[in-house]
Amino acid sequence: MSSMTPSQSSHPGEARFFIALIPPPEIQDAALQIIQELSDRFQTSTAKAPPHITLYPPFLWTESDRLLETLTAIAQTQAPIDITLSGFAAFPPRVLYLHVEPTPGLMDLQTTLSQQLEQRLGIVDPVEQRRGFTPHLTVASRNVTRSTFRTAWSDLQHRRLTANFRSDRLSLLRHNRRYWQVVEDFPLIAQTGQAAQEPPISPM
Repeated sequence: MSSMTPSQSSHPGEARFFIALIPPPEIQDAALQIIQELSDRFQTSTAKAPPHITLYPPFLWTESDRLLETLTAIAQTQAPIDITLSGFAAFPPRVLYLHVEPTPGLMDLQTTLSQQLEQRLGIVDPVEQRRGFTPHLTVASRNVTRSTFRTAWSDLQHRRLTANFRSDRLSLLRHNRRYWQVVEDFPLIAQTGQAAQEPPISPM
């Protein structure tokens, strides 16, 4: 089954999911403070989800058991990775975010995830394939006018912010028609140096 954009209508039983890395509480709190500051100053907001680094964008899916089995298999072959946040960046003219360093470990994890979702479940996002993966943690993406973007970015681009944490799990989030909710975590349990092996591919 191919992925579909959020604007497309879903069939009965379909739910919207995405896959992300969720930072530890102290990093979430720091991100939420920035999100709230921008909201207070500019009335901006983000998607209704905990602060996160998206690894695979929203898609529609019906067979939740197969999805859970696939993510479990992928996670078992991946080792925890170190994440570094470094300053701010933007997707002009509407998105402001905390810059996430594109380390080899993070990029390899995202590539493996995308490849396995396609090979095992047929989940494909053509837009994401063309655009490529830019790891980021969004702090403003809704109600961002061009004027708001210019003013906010002129401030954020000069701010210094660094943070490091180890990410040891994939998180699957599902939209419950009001907000995004973590429904399952998948521990990354491979030892360092063993993360290159691919999970076995079951017949589709």
